[in-house]
Amino acid sequence: MPDWIIAVILGIIEGITEFLPVSSTGHLLIAEHWLPHQSDLFNVVIQCGAVIAVLPLFPERLSQFIHRWREPATRDYLAKLILAFVITGIGGLILEKKHFKLPEELQPVAWALLIGGVLFVVVEYWLKGKTLKNEVTWTIAVAVGLGQLVAAIFPGASRSGSTIIIALLLGLSRPAATEFSFLVGIPTMLAAGGLKIFKAFHHPIAGTPHENWGMVALATIVAAVVSFVAVKWLLRYVQTHTFIAFGWYRIAVGIAILLFLR
Repeated sequence: MPDWIIAVILGIIEGITEFLPVSSTGHLLIAEHWLPHQSDLFNVVIQCGAVIAVLPLFPERLSQFIHRWREPATRDYLAKLILAFVITGIGGLILEKKHFKLPEELQPVAWALLIGGVLFVVVEYWLKGKTLKNEVTWTIAVAVGLGQLVAAIFPGASRSGSTIIIALLLGLSRPAATEFSFLVGIPTMLAAGGLKIFKAFHHPIAGTPHENWGMVALATIVAAVVSFVAVKWLLRYVQTHTFIAFGWYRIAVGIAILLFLR
């Protein structure tokens, strides 16, 4: 298969799954079980492309942060975003110091997808008839920061999936939970990506092949375009729908992988 087709396929997978609560890391690992394995740098760069692409989808928040940052409500929301980001950053640095490496086997991915799917279905049924709020509390900010670390440890857990489930359990509405999860994810993923890219250039590992930057650029552009469309759709979807469909999808994929591995 030509390299450019592989790059396009991986870019599409990354773009669709980066913010949807189904795990981009898990889906990339699944795809690379059949496609040629890509470097960590490749996966990180296309991930950054997908993350940057969603910034224009939050014009009101961005305008609020730039033009109304002196208002107490704006500072409060920013402070909670920063708190969640810092908690994740500290946890990430600890994992880095411990030389933690994300497992690449499919079985942990399958179990994480399956368990996360069951949790989505159970939580959504539990929330039926309950009134959810739109205000992000300090407790939610702390929990979301910790929730992001779950995806850093368990491939297939999904960063957005883990944080959205936690926020829902703590009483936050679906649109508010989705927005906060996405906004926290932007600096988190860009910081993680920036660190990986810095290390790749300044501390290269001997014996590793040179990166095909043309293919990286192609996959990044594809991921960015697809991510923009996917997130725009999801932000509208959660206004009137629950996450049950994503839960059943995760369950189906998790079971399918486990059966395949038998």
